[in-house]
Amino acid sequence: MKTHTLLMPLDMHLHLRDGVMLENIAPLSAYSFSGGLVMPNLVPPVATLEEIKAYKARIMASVPNDYFEPYMTLFYKNYDKKFLASVAEHIVAIKLYPAGITTNSEGGVASFDIEQMRPTLEAMSVLGIPLCVHGETDGFVMDREAEFMSIYELLAQNFPDLKIIMEHITTKEAVAMLDKYENLYATITVHHLLFTLDDVVGGMMMPHNFCKPIAKRPEDLDALLSVALEAHPKVMFGSDSAPHPKEKKECSGCAAGVFSAPIALQVLCEIFEQYDKLENLQAFVSDNAQSIYKLCPEFKEVILEKRPFVVPPHYSNVVPMLANQTISWAIRSVE
Repeated sequence: MKTHTLLMPLDMHLHLRDGVMLENIAPLSAYSFSGGLVMPNLVPPVATLEEIKAYKARIMASVPNDYFEPYMTLFYKNYDKKFLASVAEHIVAIKLYPAGITTNSEGGVASFDIEQMRPTLEAMSVLGIPLCVHGETDGFVMDREAEFMSIYELLAQNFPDLKIIMEHITTKEAVAMLDKYENLYATITVHHLLFTLDDVVGGMMMPHNFCKPIAKRPEDLDALLSVALEAHPKVMFGSDSAPHPKEKKECSGCAAGVFSAPIALQVLCEIFEQYDKLENLQAFVSDNAQSIYKLCPEFKEVILEKRPFVVPPHYSNVVPMLANQTISWAIRSVE
């Protein structure tokens, strides 16, 4: 039977939530990934050293029998250098959300006034703390990411020593930015390597494919595939796996978020094999992230095998991407 081995796979954009949801969901990521960059948009958001430590402790308590390193992030505010220096060793990055742009982001940045942001971003540059950005405006939904490119340019030009990660990119415009500025990097999700807007609302509404940023046009999908499949050194895998209870997705005004964590590696194997690029999957799911973030994860070997696997209808009342569908790869063992 055909197999493929991945070493120390990393998920560099992950939502684990809190409470019972955390307890149910965190073990699924811990099983197949060596670590994950954990988003700070709880209610209230993670914004102090005490909150970082407490949240990390809750995550580790939820995965007692698996090795998994939660790479912690701080919710962006205009912090001073003294505070940033005190938390630098406890975090891997700071996450910036435009205010109200997605789930639990109401306390995000309301105005991208560079001078107001300068003390914080210059301090981050000096301390070597990367900035992760949810890059969308509040414009027309299909144009929000493309419209944000001017803000990325402003940030990249004003803070050339700041490592800036364009999170979960979805457009050809964002792909083009990778080679334009040395300090811009990106994460790409598995669902944005599969879906266009047609897979969300082209026929019947598919709420479990709905996320922010929303899936875009075929030409955008092609652009994402072009850099992911070649494992462009400035891109890395970040699932943006975002669990919501079934009733919060299958309702009027459903929540944004695609839950992919339990099947992400399997589906990525399927995609990379389809394009005869399996040899590049290791770099996309681990090596590039290790280089970009200067990480040294503990050894973990995930062996996948090519055999039919039916995606469960739910995991603890959270419906995954491709629920009830058959995919062509499965995890055989994790060591």
